[in-house]
Amino acid sequence: MTIAEIKQAIMQDPANQAMTAQGWQPIFTAYPETKILLIGQAPGIKTQLKEDVFRDQSGKKLRQWLNVSEETFYDSKKISVLPLDFYFPGKAKTGDLPPRLDFAEKWHPLLLEQMPQVKLTILIGLYAQKFYLQERAKKTLTATVQAYKEYLPEYFPLPHPSPLNIRWFKNNPYFEAEMVPELQAIVKAALE
Repeated sequence: MTIAEIKQAIMQDPANQAMTAQGWQPIFTAYPETKILLIGQAPGIKTQLKEDVFRDQSGKKLRQWLNVSEETFYDSKKISVLPLDFYFPGKAKTGDLPPRLDFAEKWHPLLLEQMPQVKLTILIGLYAQKFYLQERAKKTLTATVQAYKEYLPEYFPLPHPSPLNIRWFKNNPYFEAEMVPELQAIVKAALE
């Protein structure tokens, strides 16, 4: 299957009929020439309605962490984004509902087959880390992020770049002081 055929299959899947009926597109990017794959949670409602991923303050922070231009991030096809669920999962009492984990089990392997040149997979947030690292993930996001060297060269775990995570960044100054420069060097090498 091609990436376009996979997208059509996702839209036609009975599990996604309510979203398709609303006119929602699955939110992801995938290209055969991808070098860096970003795995996140699920699109928020604004992302779902804009049909564009990481074109917000979180995306700006993420591009700074990666040290890549908007052109490289959005237009080069060297960076792809696969959330664990390609649709807004709905609102919870605090924040959004978690992604449907069976969604990633079903669709990620098909899309990963279409991206044979991936050199680095960046796992953004707890859900992505637990799904991809499984028993190798630590008990908390902070512990997993701190142990990032254990997952290299395949994976690099990150917190979510949301402005709402300001407390986490203040409590973990090593992240931007030590980890981000190393991440930037790894990203640069992967893109070359």
